[in-house]
Amino acid sequence: MQEKVSFKEINKIAVPAIIAGIAEPLISLTDVGIVGNLNENSVEALAAVGIVGSFLSAIIWIIAQTKTAISATVSQKLGNQRIHSIKTLVPQVIFFNLLLSFFIYLITALLAPYIFKAYNADGLILEYSTNYYRIRALGYPLTLTTFAIFGVFRGLQNTLWAMKASLTGAILNVVLSFILVYGIEGVVPALHIEGAAIASVIAQLVMLLIALHFYFTKTPFGLRLRRKINPAMKNLLLMSLNLFVRTLSLNVAIYLANTYATGYGDKYIATQSILMNIWLFFSFFIDGYANAGNAIGGKLLGEKAYLKLWNLSKDISKYAVIIALALGGLCFLFYEDIGLVFTKDEAVLALFKSIFWVVILMQPINAIAFMFDGVFKGLGEAKYLRNLLLVATFAGFTPTLLILDYFGFKLYAIWIAFVVWMLIRSITLVIKFKSKYVKQAKASINA
Repeated sequence: MQEKVSFKEINKIAVPAIIAGIAEPLISLTDVGIVGNLNENSVEALAAVGIVGSFLSAIIWIIAQTKTAISATVSQKLGNQRIHSIKTLVPQVIFFNLLLSFFIYLITALLAPYIFKAYNADGLILEYSTNYYRIRALGYPLTLTTFAIFGVFRGLQNTLWAMKASLTGAILNVVLSFILVYGIEGVVPALHIEGAAIASVIAQLVMLLIALHFYFTKTPFGLRLRRKINPAMKNLLLMSLNLFVRTLSLNVAIYLANTYATGYGDKYIATQSILMNIWLFFSFFIDGYANAGNAIGGKLLGEKAYLKLWNLSKDISKYAVIIALALGGLCFLFYEDIGLVFTKDEAVLALFKSIFWVVILMQPINAIAFMFDGVFKGLGEAKYLRNLLLVATFAGFTPTLLILDYFGFKLYAIWIAFVVWMLIRSITLVIKFKSKYVKQAKASINA
């Protein structure tokens, strides 16, 4: 019996997942790059896009955890050949996401000025942040419905459909952002930062329409709702709730980072916006193999194929680290030029160059953490992931940031705190996996 998932099988899921995964951060990076090169108030606009991008990511990551939960549920049911038992569950989860996203939009759009004041934004930055957010956040129902559908695709061991939708949306966003931000003389007015937000919403709508096409034509599920709640809904919502709390604690770290950076001054938050968006881009890129671990790991758990699961974790870790090293190598090669893509402000560029090397060097650590995080999600270990993030954030990241900030490290305080945060996550997940699942794999060998 073959006790290993082949490189081809892993990449069949991982490569499209990488392309699909980088679409959302690519949309944010596009906004950062285009807005950062405006002739008028570019530093303030760049800071606003960074702050809003951070808050958007926080909201989307928190309430999109049903994507991970539905992916784990579908993959496990696929593994034990009981996919028919969740045919009513999937449309119920999609509808739940849609209702939740409308509620989140209404509350946050109303409170937007107060939310961004909490990030230390004021004056023109606060005005830009509020205007940009109220348009960009119209995409919540579109994005969260799309993500739920992507979770179904991943559970069915197919990330190609999500890749096609995401890639189309990302390319469309780049084109529309250039047109709407800068305008076309005599044809389209220059809409400044609002143009970037409008472009993002249109791109998200197109992504949803493509996702729905594949959902109706390629999966066994529909959107017809049944009055009777599927029995699996309770466990799925409990898993989602644990992942909500986990992601909430994750975003506390990102919120603190942006709040402290804003407090240091406009140049610092503008620099932090660039660094954070690059970090997120790398994270989603590496996360492609974590998605493969999520999808395949859940299926293997359903099959009780523990030895295959052990070998899968080793292989995916290796591939993720190789990608992280390759990305880091490219960044060092073009170190002097990368900042120029996002801004021409000399002070921001100087700050960027002084700290970017820390972001690069932490990528292999991130790779291990993200990979095992993805596998654990597929295995349904949401409670453990919740507790780990709480410890990493409040016993690792926060005290490190506070201590180094006290000694005046500024952006270094933020990024060293992120290094500590990721070290705790990666080391702890490896130890946990070995103590539980490797033990089961060895038991299956001896049986």
